[in-house]
Amino acid sequence: MGSSLSCCGPDKVDEGFSGIGGGNNSWRIFTYKELHSATNGFSDDNKLGEGGFGSVYWGKTSNGLQIAVKKLKAMNLKAEMEFAVEVEVLGRVQHKNLLGLRGYCAGTDQRLIVYDYMPNLSLLSHLHGQFATDAQLDWKRRMKIAIGSAEGLVYLHHEVTPHIIHRDIKASNVLLDSHFEPLVADFGFAKLIPEGVSHMTTRVKGTLGYLAPEYAMWGKVSESCDVYSFGILLLEIVTGRKPIEKLPGGIKRTITEWAEPYIVKGRFRDLADPKLRGNFDEAQLKQAINVAVLCVQSEGERRPTMKEVVSILKGQDPKAKVMHMRMESIKYGEDLMAQDQTDDDRDDRDHHHHHQKGDGDESDAYGIFSAIEVHKIRDPHQRFGNNRRAI
Repeated sequence: MGSSLSCCGPDKVDEGFSGIGGGNNSWRIFTYKELHSATNGFSDDNKLGEGGFGSVYWGKTSNGLQIAVKKLKAMNLKAEMEFAVEVEVLGRVQHKNLLGLRGYCAGTDQRLIVYDYMPNLSLLSHLHGQFATDAQLDWKRRMKIAIGSAEGLVYLHHEVTPHIIHRDIKASNVLLDSHFEPLVADFGFAKLIPEGVSHMTTRVKGTLGYLAPEYAMWGKVSESCDVYSFGILLLEIVTGRKPIEKLPGGIKRTITEWAEPYIVKGRFRDLADPKLRGNFDEAQLKQAINVAVLCVQSEGERRPTMKEVVSILKGQDPKAKVMHMRMESIKYGEDLMAQDQTDDDRDDRDHHHHHQKGDGDESDAYGIFSAIEVHKIRDPHQRFGNNRRAI
């Protein structure tokens, strides 16, 4: 990306609006001064989360727009590349279910990415985090989140050129606006796939539990890796369980291992998240489980495309009547499972330490700006007052 990204000195203002690669037409270059001011000097009180990439802060621009500012750590070549990839990809995407770019700043020694702030944080915070007890995710909202996320992936896989593979689909990267409309976020690991290329081999990045087996083991990446991750995410949305659970005695169990016996016996109602209290559409539940089973097949070629996933979830695909009652539980190798660091493990260590698995830096388990530690950072309701609902 070179010189095109280093045009933001500390005081330079660029009021022009333009697009990268013909995508989003509403981003702009921010000055460091503007972002410093918007976040109250990158104050700890404004910090939304922290990960291996750096920190994310809530801010408010001079014209009243609520923003989330990802401030990257000291630059090295790898971080510079991830910044360039994210800005390049975000500049291309323009879809109601993808969190696009609001702007960026690339000064001499600073790299910052600016997004719209999402008042309902992430799907993770509602399924497993600080909002889990609020039970705001009724069945209708869960289905809206599943379908919207899937439509965002359809756009990445089929509509934007070159096609984009996200590589880190997970609950913390599905953000929720004030109407619980989902926006898929965090494109730092995305791969752009040239026309006519079916798959690429690359270093493994992403989050164990969501990783397709061919990708986790051999680094083979294609659109079907995102389909697998979406299948796990869909199971998580329906069941309210984590992709990898820590059982007594240090044993770890994947969500597919847990779900398989219920699916084989046709006990679909037992798969539904207890927090739903039985309030769900049983036909839709079966359909969603069916889609998840199709998505997590071990052979990538047998998985549906995201287009097919959307049509089945919307009840438009006649093939969906054929129920696949057998889920193949993928067993990650013991070496991979041993390296997995689930959220439970965080209790025993510094909350903001960034865990690295193997030789590849993995994304923080919380994702882009959903890492609010309840006991450390006050609830945004109180912190940001009545403006919290404004987008």
